[in-house]
Amino acid sequence: MNYQLDFTPVIDGLPNLLLGCLGTFLLALCGMALAIVIGIGGVALRDSPIKILRWSVIGFVEVIRNTPFLVQIFFLYFALPFAGIRLEPTPTAIIALGINGGAYAIEIIRGGVQSIPKGQMEAGLALGLHKVQVFRLIILKPALRAIYPSLTSQFVLLTLSTSIASAISAYELTSVAQRIESDSFRSFEVYFTVTIFYLVISWLMMRLFALFSARYFTYPVK
Repeated sequence: MNYQLDFTPVIDGLPNLLLGCLGTFLLALCGMALAIVIGIGGVALRDSPIKILRWSVIGFVEVIRNTPFLVQIFFLYFALPFAGIRLEPTPTAIIALGINGGAYAIEIIRGGVQSIPKGQMEAGLALGLHKVQVFRLIILKPALRAIYPSLTSQFVLLTLSTSIASAISAYELTSVAQRIESDSFRSFEVYFTVTIFYLVISWLMMRLFALFSARYFTYPVK
């Protein structure tokens, strides 16, 4: 085998790869923000006294967690136009990431909420706080502190899942790499470099999550 390594196409395409990294970051952050909204809202509805809301959340979680992410993103991009809903690749990817991450976030956050003693909730109500205030001030933050490692691990996986968005031509790192590889046929060099980039992205996300945890979720030192 006389394969000669040649990283010239990778070096020439480095600006586009860096822009692809930025696209990956933006997709991930927007998907995470939507996932948090879905997760918190889903937990609130999951414990609703209205049965149809509870079962809707349960059904949503089961459907999303038991179907492949690729199928979900294809459904949004290719099937919804038949219902008159047409989305561009990037918004489709963000919505798909948010929905997928939200389904997992619901169960993770719900586990944290259930870990809060009921006595704390009752004490908040006894002090005259509204149920929304009790949920936000007494339940949510301690619950998030408890499940933060699990939630951030899920979000790192969500960040890596942005690569699947290349299947609908959303602008992110893998889609840029595919274009460079198809033009140069230097598969090893391109995907070796992309692997390094994803490792760096994952490390940066974990560092950001660690800094956020130190800022908002650590207990004050006495």
